Amino acid sequence: MSPVWVVGTWDTKAEELAYLAGLLRARGVAVTTVDVGTRSRFAEVDLRAEAVAGHHPHGPAAVSGATDRGVAVSAMSEALCHLVRAALAKGDIAGMIAAGGSGGTALVAPAMRLLPIGVPKLLVSTMAAGDVSAFVGVSDMTLMFPVTDIAGLNRLSRRVLGNAAHAMAGMVLAPPPAGGGDDARPALGCTMFGVTTACVQGVRAGLSAGFDVQVFHANGSGGRAMEALAASGMLDGILDITTTEVGQHLVGGICDAGPGRLMAAAEQGLPWVGSVGALDMVNWFAPPTIPERFRGRLFHAHNANITLMRTTAAELRAAGREIAQRLNRSAGPVRLLLPLHGLSALDAPGQPFHDPSADAALFESIEAHFLPSDTHRLVPVAAHINDPEFIDAVLTQAREVFATVQA
Repeated sequence: MSPVWVVGTWDTKAEELAYLAGLLRARGVAVTTVDVGTRSRFAEVDLRAEAVAGHHPHGPAAVSGATDRGVAVSAMSEALCHLVRAALAKGDIAGMIAAGGSGGTALVAPAMRLLPIGVPKLLVSTMAAGDVSAFVGVSDMTLMFPVTDIAGLNRLSRRVLGNAAHAMAGMVLAPPPAGGGDDARPALGCTMFGVTTACVQGVRAGLSAGFDVQVFHANGSGGRAMEALAASGMLDGILDITTTEVGQHLVGGICDAGPGRLMAAAEQGLPWVGSVGALDMVNWFAPPTIPERFRGRLFHAHNANITLMRTTAAELRAAGREIAQRLNRSAGPVRLLLPLHGLSALDAPGQPFHDPSADAALFESIEAHFLPSDTHRLVPVAAHINDPEFIDAVLTQAREVFATVQA
């Protein structure tokens, strides 16, 4: 069995890290202890700090020779990343657990994110009660808040660290059962919002016999996660029903997936079938957080913490142009379906965001900038995105396009 790595700055956290390592060993887990202290000479570990630093592209002096602590921490983090990549290539790491404050968290998190999805990764961090997006990225890392600082063992820290160690042992020693043939079916990344759920559920049900449809919440992090999986070769196709994140990025909403949305499929040449779901809205937090320049717009309270804003014709023209131009770059087959009677549950007749003229601006912009070919096609559908007729149209296109990855 490959070992679990217990990583941290052993010059300052040796008691806590040794406690984690001891509990794991007591559970029968193989352990490799790794010191990433930038000024550490701690000897009672399997991989000493100078050995880790030696994996830096410019040698250990990149760490030991740095006069600034922040520079040294960044260099050690880079060295640890190179070490982890080498260990992964040899199959020499079954998981990683670490404990630290802000500096240790920033140092270890990039290397922890390198572990493939499904490989256990647990970070006990004093930063875990705040915004952890910079540390987690789009990985399946688990963060645990220690309540007290990582500064010695006491009755509280022993309990929290003990829970962390036993959680890691459970993940390593008791992996989940096989998913009943999931690995044998081609994997499709699919995007969904609450307001496109009916469409996605219908499409997923229609494809589930032949495909492992993995649904991502199109809330920014979900889109980034799907793009990352596509770029890493873990998806065989994209079923992009809900492209709201493109509009969110252009307007500045909170569900912004960044400028790389739709790009992984294009760069990888993956087959892509999708639509313009939820482009009728941009998401904000509670009303007091909405930028002043948007006051006076049409809003809808999704819940106490999330406020939706109806997009304008001008914003939809920009989004349509961006989507078309990004899809034009794809070397793989593309089917972009346009639901002519509405983009979301809130954009149906009688609903607060129903605005056919604004939607028409989106469709016109896409048609003006999309470059059709034998492999790239626009498919207008005279239906609402959640209507059975639209679901059937998506299924028809998906079965044709994704048949190539079933062979």
